[in-house]
Amino acid sequence: MRADKRKKLEAAGWAVGGASDFLGLTPEESAYIDMKISLGNALRERRKSQQISQVALAKRVKSSQSRIAKMEAGDPSVSIDALIKSLLALGASSTELSKAICSAGSEAA
Repeated sequence: MRADKRKKLEAAGWAVGGASDFLGLTPEESAYIDMKISLGNALRERRKSQQISQVALAKRVKSSQSRIAKMEAGDPSVSIDALIKSLLALGASSTELSKAICSAGSEAA
């Protein structure tokens, strides 16, 4: 948010914060969610760069297309295990997984 807009809102009595503030998340919970979202984004980007459909990826990881869509959308029911296994199935290296996890904080900013 622009600084001038923030000042105007605060001057009008509004509280300005992020989703973590609104939901009352701990820093650990917020970091976990950021990592899941980052891994989901990495999965979508890698799948699209390889021109693989969600259906084809689902068959590869013995899952369903709707589950792959949930992974890519950051659905809370998806585990980090499923995200990592799917990325590995697309050929992601441990270095690439590390980069996806490390970029989690920068996407939320």
